[in-house]
Amino acid sequence: MSQREQRETGKASAVILRVGTRGSQLARTQTGHVREKLSNLGFDAQEIILTTRGDQQQTVPIAQIGNDGVFVRELEKALLEDRIDLAVHSLKDLPTAMTPGLEFACVPPRATPFDVLVSREGIGLSNLPTGARVGTASVRRRIQVQAIRPDVKVVPIRGNVDSRLKRLENDELDAVILAAAGLERLGHEARISEVLRPPNFWPAVAQGALVIQINSANHRVRELLRPIHHPETYFATIAERALLSSLAGGCLAPIGSWGRFEQGKELSLGGCVLSDRRGKIEIVTATCSSQVGDSESAVLLGHNVAAELLNQGAQPLLDIMRDDENVSD
Repeated sequence: MSQREQRETGKASAVILRVGTRGSQLARTQTGHVREKLSNLGFDAQEIILTTRGDQQQTVPIAQIGNDGVFVRELEKALLEDRIDLAVHSLKDLPTAMTPGLEFACVPPRATPFDVLVSREGIGLSNLPTGARVGTASVRRRIQVQAIRPDVKVVPIRGNVDSRLKRLENDELDAVILAAAGLERLGHEARISEVLRPPNFWPAVAQGALVIQINSANHRVRELLRPIHHPETYFATIAERALLSSLAGGCLAPIGSWGRFEQGKELSLGGCVLSDRRGKIEIVTATCSSQVGDSESAVLLGHNVAAELLNQGAQPLLDIMRDDENVSD
């Protein structure tokens, strides 16, 4: 009996699930956590590695490779062609517009959503010396660093987590800005010098969250994934993505957001829009709270925070952002 027949008939001793992932160390580690959860449920979760455009061109700014989705399109194609049963993504990498024929089946519990500073001397951002070299490929991160420390030099870098940390050891950089979740998942949390939190430093939309994407026609896999779904993470990130979508921003836009449950089903959602056109840094922020218990109420909260950002004067910054060709995150 073929693997596909086993999946469709359920006659195998363990249900086989083909799990698609990017080939980077972080992606495979993240997927490994999901595979472990699936294995604990009795499934045979088999890793299928696929290479994306973002992985193939690591020395090129993301904005020059193409629009958002450069880390996910090949995985989505494999889902649509039934070459894999599910794909594990960093949720912040997915465009806000869902690809027809695909859906989010599961969002596991979120890791730390914030950015962190890793410095060669183990000191925080405010203590870096004047002229210190801080590495990041993200416009969102760069603007916020420069808002706090206009005297440091922000250096554009790409590559995996280990290669970025290596540049500290080689004395090329004094510090780098990375996602806390990536360091934690790779076992590098001891390297963190400072956790950068709102309202001074906003993370990317859905940062720290994973998502399992499936073909919408695959009803059986959707049900199999239900035990590892985390509703609170799902609602918080759906609200963040709705905010981003309302502002017509892609996953590469310099827009930050963070949603978290504070009291029962009260979801607090904050966001910011950033700009540094002609050397002038501008940051607009807004926060709203609401009772959230389903997707519709989470989306509405995202729309409300987006509307408040516009009321606070974000529209001119969004217009500037759309003219900027280098908005990689």
